[in-house]
Amino acid sequence: MAGAHDLLVSRKALAETRLSEGEIPALDDGEALLRVDAFALTANNVTYGAFGDAMRYWNFFPAEAGWGRVPVWGFATVLGSKAEGVSPGKRVYGYLPMSTHLKVKPERVSAAGFNDGADHRRDLPAAYQRYTFCDTDPLYTPESEALQMIYRPLFTTSFLLDDLLVDNALYGAKQVLVSSASSKTAFGMAQLLHHRGVDVIGLTAPRNARFAALLDVYKRVVTYPDIATLDGHVATAFVDIAGNADVRARVHRHYGDALKLSLQVGATHWEQGAGADSLPGPKPEFFFAPDRITKRIADWGADGFAARSADAFANFLPSAAASTKIVVDRGLEAAGRVFAAHATGAAFPRDGHIIDLR
Repeated sequence: MAGAHDLLVSRKALAETRLSEGEIPALDDGEALLRVDAFALTANNVTYGAFGDAMRYWNFFPAEAGWGRVPVWGFATVLGSKAEGVSPGKRVYGYLPMSTHLKVKPERVSAAGFNDGADHRRDLPAAYQRYTFCDTDPLYTPESEALQMIYRPLFTTSFLLDDLLVDNALYGAKQVLVSSASSKTAFGMAQLLHHRGVDVIGLTAPRNARFAALLDVYKRVVTYPDIATLDGHVATAFVDIAGNADVRARVHRHYGDALKLSLQVGATHWEQGAGADSLPGPKPEFFFAPDRITKRIADWGADGFAARSADAFANFLPSAAASTKIVVDRGLEAAGRVFAAHATGAAFPRDGHIIDLR
């Protein structure tokens, strides 16, 4: 396929995508060109689109008016370079567009990787700017590439949620309730809490209840229509990954003052909207992972944060492998179909979708 290609997503209707073709970017001094090799598609990428304006996710990889390039996590190879310390042929892991190519301006180059110092990304969260060289990455193994693409960014959020809850003694709660319990982010967080002896209850759609139960990290799995069957007197911390306004309202009304925390993490059900009604219980808060990363790097140092999160991820990988069916599709057209399936809720939770562009 000659030239460079992008998969564009409608900013007003996330399930609508189209391909765009252009020239392969030329390089100026200090720049490098990445060829995107492969990336994962999960509900997390729908969240990037749903919060694209509010959280500036559209700004990482600009596109024409009305359209956007949704960020993904994956691997790329340095195709060409005029940047010192970044050699052609090097493979990197990091934040990529659904595109065949990405031009970057490497800064803070070290043996571990580099940051993209492109002008339009300078005021965006630093957690999304780092590109890690595979040959020095302690988490990288060739055989686990697919699981890294699928789970590594999601598990970072899982790790940070577990850390936040435990650091605050569950905000006085006796249990944690998580929506979209079949999602990979919920799975990672629930496993970490389960290993600490914390009771976690999973909320999910009826079609996903059996899968969520098989993960064996939830004390109980309850479908959204059955929220009223839960004991509303138990002090509860609610971690809302679904982002469904109706579900959130029913949880708040069911628990009332027994709800100690209402934390919105994602927007699996992005089309339902965030909702802004006055609800009983605590005011819903939005969890932004880069802010927690910044705090913990300040507390533990960059190496300390990396070591703790890496150890937790390594311990999680066997469970992830056992609970995931890797599904590989090729090309950006396939990426459009898979992304639309996630945006419309048609994707199966057991599937881990990889898009291979090689």
